[in-house]
Amino acid sequence: MSDFEGFPRRTLTFLRDLRQNNSKEWFDAHRPDYDDHLLAPARSFVEALGKRLVLIAPHVHADPRVNRSIFRIFRDTRFSKNKQPYKTHLALWFWEGRGKRMDCPGFYFHLEPERVMLGCGMYRFPKAALKSYRQALKDRRRAGELQSILEGLGEKGYSLGGKHYKRLPRGFTADHPQAELLLHNGLYSGHESKPSASLHKPAFVDDCFQHYHALLPLHRWLLETV
Repeated sequence: MSDFEGFPRRTLTFLRDLRQNNSKEWFDAHRPDYDDHLLAPARSFVEALGKRLVLIAPHVHADPRVNRSIFRIFRDTRFSKNKQPYKTHLALWFWEGRGKRMDCPGFYFHLEPERVMLGCGMYRFPKAALKSYRQALKDRRRAGELQSILEGLGEKGYSLGGKHYKRLPRGFTADHPQAELLLHNGLYSGHESKPSASLHKPAFVDDCFQHYHALLPLHRWLLETV
């Protein structure tokens, strides 16, 4: 696999065109463009970023295969009102832990023509992880650690996501110090920006790594918790 040289400008062109022509017929006719302009640079990027992430997350999985670190571009339309067959963005996932890839904390990457999103955490807790998360919030020390981490990330401009429930779980009252965090069914933080010139250069790996390094305290807290 070749070294990462940046995402070519044709990557964004392909995603724009796919948005305008979201059909099997169009995709089949442009499959070489998908392979060359999206999938190939994505694989190189996964390998290059994986070599950096392993320095801070020793057991991170950076697997440049589809359905591993690279999400499938095909949408599952069985239970969705949106019947468009293809995703119009590139999504990547670098996870760490012993469980299934989506049951572990990790680092997320999302690219579409108008924005780049970099995140860290867990989008949705599996049942056992949710129980462990809530148990940790009962512990004053562990809850304090998380609160400090999230406040630090907020000061650096990182957003917080994962709030889902409207009512606190059974056994907790509204005066609980972590009442807001108890409304989460996932916990993640991230950064969003417009694609910059670095997207098309090898240095884009460094830009992403800097954000993931800043988000590392949240990753480690989750890794120790769930």
